[in-house]
Amino acid sequence: MGVVPAPAWTPLWEERAAAAVNGTGKIAHVLTLEEGLEDVAKKSKARMMVKAKGRKGKGWTQRIVRKACQWGPLVLPLALMSLLILEVCHLFRDHLSHSPQPGERQNTEHPFQHKTTDEESRVIEQGATHKESNLNRLDMPTRIVRGVREPCLKLLPWEEISDLDFPPSPTGPLKILHYKMCKSHLLEEHLPVSFRSQNIQYHERELKRDLLFTGNQTMDERDQSYKVSEVMQVHCGFCSGGNTFEIGPQDKALLDKCKAVVMTCAFGGGDDIYQPINVTKASFSKVCFVAFWDEVTLEAQMRGGRQPDSSGKIGHWHIVVVRNLPFSDQRLNGKIPKMLGHRLFPNARYSIWVDSKSQFRRDPMAVFEALLWRTNSSLAISEHGARDCVYKEGDAIVRKHKASPEEVATQLGQYRREGFPEKARFDDHKALAEASIIVREHMLLTNLFMCLWFNEVTRFTARDQLSFPYVLKRLGVLHINMFPVCTRKSLVNSLGHMHKAKPLNISILSS
Repeated sequence: MGVVPAPAWTPLWEERAAAAVNGTGKIAHVLTLEEGLEDVAKKSKARMMVKAKGRKGKGWTQRIVRKACQWGPLVLPLALMSLLILEVCHLFRDHLSHSPQPGERQNTEHPFQHKTTDEESRVIEQGATHKESNLNRLDMPTRIVRGVREPCLKLLPWEEISDLDFPPSPTGPLKILHYKMCKSHLLEEHLPVSFRSQNIQYHERELKRDLLFTGNQTMDERDQSYKVSEVMQVHCGFCSGGNTFEIGPQDKALLDKCKAVVMTCAFGGGDDIYQPINVTKASFSKVCFVAFWDEVTLEAQMRGGRQPDSSGKIGHWHIVVVRNLPFSDQRLNGKIPKMLGHRLFPNARYSIWVDSKSQFRRDPMAVFEALLWRTNSSLAISEHGARDCVYKEGDAIVRKHKASPEEVATQLGQYRREGFPEKARFDDHKALAEASIIVREHMLLTNLFMCLWFNEVTRFTARDQLSFPYVLKRLGVLHINMFPVCTRKSLVNSLGHMHKAKPLNISILSS
C-alpha cells in the first residue's frame, strides 16, 4: 500500500498545535478543534467589547449636548428667576431689620437734624397706634438701574443741605399773568359742559358759591387759555374775591412771609396730622410748614386732644383754619391749596404739596435740589404706578366708585373728540401721573399750568389724574420731572386715609 501524500494546506488547529511545540522538540499541548474555535470566539468578543465601549463614551457626550440644547432655554430663565427671588428676599430681610418694630421707638437723631420737642413727641405718640410700621420710617428705598442698585432718591450730604439756598428766578415766554375776576351775574349758557349734560338744578346761592369761585369759564375762554403769549389773563379761582375760602388776617400775614412751603390740608374732619421728620434746622428756618383745616376738622382734632398752641402750631405745622369753603364736595375744596398754592402764598418761590394721608420724611431743601434744580425742572410729580392710558384710568375710577360714570364719560368724551391719544407721553415719559406729592417752582409757567389744571378739575371731575396729562400735553411748554414710584415712596410714609371727609352743606351755610 502506497504512502498517502500530505495535504496542500494545514488546518488552523494544526498550525496552533505545531506552534505549541517547545524548544526540546516535545509537544507541550495540542489544541483540539473545539479549543481552537473557542479561542477565536473569545478574541472576537474582546475586540467587539472594546469597540462598543468606545461607541458608548461618544454616545453619552452626544446625549448631553442634545439635552442641553433641548432644555437650556427653559432652565436658564428658571435659574435667573431663582436669583431674582433670592435678591427680593434679601431686600425684604434688610427692610425688616431697618424698620421699627411695634412699640419700638426709632432713634432718628442726627447732628444736623432738629431735635423733637415734647409737643412733637406727644403728637407722634398719639398717632403711633395707627399703622406703626410706616410711621416715622427713615429707610431709603432702592432700585436697580442698568444692573446697579442705587437709592430711589439721591440726596446731598447733611452738611451740604444746610448750606443750600434758592437759585435765581428763571425767565420764560410768559411775562405777565393776570387772574380774571367774576362778573356780577351768572348765565346758564356759560355753565360747564358737565353740569349742562347732567341737567342739574342748582340753588342760586349754591351757584354763586362755587361757580363764582371758579370764574364761570366758557369753552371759548378755555381754548384761549392754552395759547401761551407774553401777557395772559386766565381763570384761576378766587374769582369772587375774599367772599369764599376766607383766611384770617394773622394767617394771611404768615402766608405772605413764606419763601418756600410744605403744605397739606384736611377738610370735613379728615385725617390726623403727621409731623415731618429728617429735616435740618436750616431748612426749618427757610421753609414754612402749613396745614389748612376747616372748622369741622379743627373740632374733630380738638376732641382727640390735638389743639394748636398759642402761636397756632401743632408741632412744626402752622394750622390755618379756613372758613366759607366754596364747594360742597370736600375733594374740590382740597384742590385749592393743592393746585392754587401760588394764590395762597403770593411771595413763595417753591412749594411741596403732600396729601394728608402721608408723613413727609425728607428735608425740603434737599428735595428741591434733587428733583428740580439738579434736573433743571420747574415741576416734579410721580408717574402713575399702574396704568399709562387715561381712558383705562377712567374705567378704573368708575369700577372703584370714585366718580360717576356720567361725569367720567363727559370728560373723556370731550378729550377723545379733541383727539387726545390713549397713551399720551411727554418728554419720553408716560403723562399719566399720581399726584399725592407735587414739587414745583412758583414761576409764571407753572402757575399757569396749575390754573388750567384746576379749571379742568372743577369743570369735569375731582379725579385730577384724568386732567393732568391733558393739560400737560396741550400746554406743551413745561419741562417737568416725572419721577418713578419708588422716588415717591422715598419722600413720604404712606399711612392711608383715617376718616372719610364729610360733605359740606352749601345751602345751609348760604342761608
